[in-house]
Amino acid sequence: MKRSRSLLFMPFVLAACGGSFPVPTERLSSAEGASRTAHELNAEGDPQAALHLKLANEQIEKAKAAMKNDDNKAADLLLQRASADAELSVQLAKGAKAKADAQSAQDRAAALRGGK
Repeated sequence: MKRSRSLLFMPFVLAACGGSFPVPTERLSSAEGASRTAHELNAEGDPQAALHLKLANEQIEKAKAAMKNDDNKAADLLLQRASADAELSVQLAKGAKAKADAQSAQDRAAALRGGK
């Protein structure tokens, strides 16, 4: 009976000791992928997108350092922020491209109207 009681409390003892946080490799891959996508969309060409891409890349580097120090929980949190910043950079870069495309179309339309 005593043995079964001690087995019941084992998960609580392990949780109290801190337990290990898994290495966030999947989240790292996701954040790096979003960063690459922002770069491919020329996020550096838009000031807001460039800022968020820079923040994302800094957070990815900090997360890698935290992972080397076995601080996987901190790394996971940094990578969550990095993913959010990288995704925001992607959306801002897409918005800047759409705005530039729209302006180009308006300019072409104006040139066609003026040419008549």
